Amino acid sequence: MGDIKYTKEHEWMCLDDDGHVTIGITDYAQDQLGDIVYVELPETGAEVTAGEEVAVVESVKAASDVHVPINGKVVAVNEQLEEEPELVNSSPEADGWFMKIAPSDPTELDMFMDKTAYEDYLGSQ
Repeated sequence: MGDIKYTKEHEWMCLDDDGHVTIGITDYAQDQLGDIVYVELPETGAEVTAGEEVAVVESVKAASDVHVPINGKVVAVNEQLEEEPELVNSSPEADGWFMKIAPSDPTELDMFMDKTAYEDYLGSQ
């Protein structure tokens, strides 16, 4: 996995070797949600626009929308989450990924926080 970037909305993104961007929610986000019981993912092939709601996560505490941070096309979703939504809790930044996007412009990733900046951001909350 390449460098991970983070959003202020607690999503993470990683540019993979194949040029796709894997997206999920951060450990902080899953911790805030509590035990996740359901994940609704976007359709493969969907064109997505930065800021658009693309997934829903439901926990024992609340439901939360997940917004796509970059423009592109959904090329894969983590179908394992349909049967095992708890993977988002146990492995949010690895096995609990949500989708892979073919980015319209990979340089969009440059505007997001790296791990150090994200940790600083969490510390200021």
